[in-house]
Amino acid sequence: MSDYTTDGKGRNTMVKKLQPKLRFRGFTDAWEPRRLGEICSFKKGRGYSKKDTCDSGTPLLLYGQMYTNYATAVTSADAYTTPHPHSVYSTGKEVIVPSSGETQEDIAVASAVLEPGIIYGGDINILTPPDYLNPVFLALTISGGPAHRRLAERAQGKTIVHLRNLDIAQVDIALPEESEQVRIAELFMGLDNLIDAEKRKLDLLKKKKTTLLLQVFDQKLRFKRYNAPWKQRHLGVLLEETNEVASDREILSVTVSNGIYPARDGAKDSNPGESIHKYKVVHINDIVYNSMRLWQGAIGISGYEGIVSPAYTVCHVREVVDARFCAYLLRNYPALREFYRYSQGNSKDTLILKYPEFSQIIVTIPTSFSEQEDIANTLDCLNQLIAAETRKIDMLRLKKKALLQQMFV
Repeated sequence: MSDYTTDGKGRNTMVKKLQPKLRFRGFTDAWEPRRLGEICSFKKGRGYSKKDTCDSGTPLLLYGQMYTNYATAVTSADAYTTPHPHSVYSTGKEVIVPSSGETQEDIAVASAVLEPGIIYGGDINILTPPDYLNPVFLALTISGGPAHRRLAERAQGKTIVHLRNLDIAQVDIALPEESEQVRIAELFMGLDNLIDAEKRKLDLLKKKKTTLLLQVFDQKLRFKRYNAPWKQRHLGVLLEETNEVASDREILSVTVSNGIYPARDGAKDSNPGESIHKYKVVHINDIVYNSMRLWQGAIGISGYEGIVSPAYTVCHVREVVDARFCAYLLRNYPALREFYRYSQGNSKDTLILKYPEFSQIIVTIPTSFSEQEDIANTLDCLNQLIAAETRKIDMLRLKKKALLQQMFV
């Protein structure tokens, strides 16, 4: 198909024909360029913030919902309020864009509000498209199509960036015929529903893990073949601090969310910016923790050979306990509560737990090494399911991103 339009006699008019790289079969007509300010009407949300929310009442959509619980199509609100005079209500066919955000990329997103009667809070730009422009299609165009980049470039500010309706009105988009808009909107809404379903599965798996951890370590749930009572042990009996140093190995990091991983895989620069000759050696199956964030869960079992900052504590697992079981035990809530109680400092920001105090903490463990292994194996399987579900969601999101790049002009 030619990239240029022709007149009725087949002569090239040198006007580039707008069409996406990927289309549904049966659609061949060129997309029409339009400026949002010429086809949409604009208004803003008014006068509501978190302090105006309550447990019941009229649904209220605050701009923060677009960041914490973003959806291409909004059919409900996360908050309720008692209506004020002059409130702005949804009609079920608007598109909203936040007025402020942290980055240009974050702020240049849109949602189609498909439910009437929702009150719009402050800091929300509201676009009402004409009848021939599908609101979900418009939201997708702004959030992921080429228009997203054009809109992001208009955001102004440093610490906080802002977008005005006047800025949005200057953005150009391309429109196909209505039936193609509907097909595209249905495709992405279906994809969003699939992602949401997988996210619900992931949430259920995480809740199952949390419940299982509490029941297992409270001994409310045990394998039938084990009935011997668990015994109390000092952590110093289970873990021995090591201070071996080296400077010729891979640098590792320890975080609350990701455990132990190569620093080069993190979001921040892995260059320590200082001499590493005092960095501590970490072996596979060592337990490593951040002394200042241990009470928050910055502890894990290493799957890598490497080195960590001297600020970390490295422990070798003694033969009386399974290393994986020990790692699960030490990230469970009762252990974190003890870490907080034993930590020293004048405030949460200065709390620190060194090995001498750490080693005096008492935990309860199975006397049977095989029971420890069975518990660790069960939790490992659950973690593998969680990881697989997370990968599935990531793949679906990448698929959506690729389609957004190919199906819009």
